[in-house]
Amino acid sequence: MISFEGLNEDHIKVLEKSRRRVMDSIGNNMDLYGVTLSIGHLYGNMYFHDGPVTLDDMGEKMGMSKTSISTGMRTLVDLKMIGKIWGKGSRKDLYEVEPDWHQNFIDYFSIKWRKSLELNISSLNKSLAEIRTLRESNIDNEQLVSQTDFDIQKMTQALHYYRWLARFIDALESGEIFNWIPKEED
Repeated sequence: MISFEGLNEDHIKVLEKSRRRVMDSIGNNMDLYGVTLSIGHLYGNMYFHDGPVTLDDMGEKMGMSKTSISTGMRTLVDLKMIGKIWGKGSRKDLYEVEPDWHQNFIDYFSIKWRKSLELNISSLNKSLAEIRTLRESNIDNEQLVSQTDFDIQKMTQALHYYRWLARFIDALESGEIFNWIPKEED
């Protein structure tokens, strides 16, 4: 955290209140990333900290147990929202916020959606193969042919969506998305 040295009490109160409001907002919206309010607050506190922190630093600042902080840090590392860094002379693990929220979104979205996408495409392809086999072996049954054609159409539409989603994820991961929707610069 940047030092408040040299600032009067009123200035410090305004800065702390403003930061707390942003940290609360971050914490409340971290459910979009599948994390709890406390982990969101942990990230918010780290975001306003100037430099790397240890588990002990954050546990003390937030009044949380080392186990809770450790679990929260591990979750944030897994989401690539923070990273473990090396600190010369430090025997404790140091953590630092990934400051690029665009990259945070890309990493989270890509990790979650690519896993889901692969599972769904696999299920659709397997089901399509079964339905096509059923259709071909019962070509004389108009009712079955009609129903299988309907299902094939629906599943094919879903595959089109998932192939589009894969291209979207690729555009996120490659940074190509920023050609269409540029980042705002400071």
